[in-house]
Amino acid sequence: MALLLSILTFLVVVTLVALIWMFVGTDANQEVVRRRMESVRKAEQRGNVSLNLKLVRDEMLSSVPALHRLLMKWTWSSRLRDFVAQAGMKTKPAKLLLISAVIGLGSYLITKMFYPQFPIAVLAAIIATVVPFSVVAFKRRRRLRKFEEHFPEALDLLGRAVRAGHAFTTGLEMIAKESSEPVAEEFRATFEEQNFGLPLKDALLNMTERVPMVDVRFFVTALLIQKETGGNLAEILDGLSRVIRDRFRIHREVKTRTAQGRLTAAILISLPPLMMLVLEIINPHYIHILVDDPAGPVVLSIAVGMQLIGSALLWKIIHFEV
Repeated sequence: MALLLSILTFLVVVTLVALIWMFVGTDANQEVVRRRMESVRKAEQRGNVSLNLKLVRDEMLSSVPALHRLLMKWTWSSRLRDFVAQAGMKTKPAKLLLISAVIGLGSYLITKMFYPQFPIAVLAAIIATVVPFSVVAFKRRRRLRKFEEHFPEALDLLGRAVRAGHAFTTGLEMIAKESSEPVAEEFRATFEEQNFGLPLKDALLNMTERVPMVDVRFFVTALLIQKETGGNLAEILDGLSRVIRDRFRIHREVKTRTAQGRLTAAILISLPPLMMLVLEIINPHYIHILVDDPAGPVVLSIAVGMQLIGSALLWKIIHFEV
């Protein structure tokens, strides 16, 4: 019993320390420098920068040099870094991987003590390992959705600034100062990049990489075409803002009409685990056959796999882009 309490205490402490380490932000000045260097690096990869950038240091994927060198060998580490950055988090990819590994290992050890069967412990470890990435994905989706919601207001402000005779870069600065987050943050980064000396084209293309949305790509493409061919920039911005608002109106209408389907899907997805929990409370011997019988864990694993596949199909049916 003492050994079990010691292991549980160790796992809880490690998890808390890892979570605090993950969500504590970095210094503001360091973050500004990091974002500027990252924008220059991306522009250099596209081959559009004529400056001598040999002295630009690559962004560290981890505070531990050995772990950073290991992550640099894999291409998916940069995608993971962009994924975390799009969620508005300052966490390094190595921290996220470490937290996932600790939580997964802790869940495996704890589940192994109460349920010695191998598939159950492995399943618990897999689910626990995915949880940190699910949190990041949820925050990323919420941030991008908020950006898309306030993006038309930023375009209107930019259009009014252009009509008033201000330069386009001045309009970017006005959006960075007067708009709400996260729109202000992304436009502030774009303004600082071009103010730092990066060509405006590369600064706008970096914005499409930081915010992977169709509306932002339309915005940047329209600006680049207008810059080459000319035209009424204010009218272009007004038209784009109107199109985005129409898309949001259609999206809300579709969401209202599919409310019953989403509720049905939520009930169907949550019904099996809730029924198992109820049976565990009412009649434990009835449900323990899935654990005690040798074939029980296999059947339970197959059922969980089918449940996950069915949930993914239902989620795909009721969620679609407008």
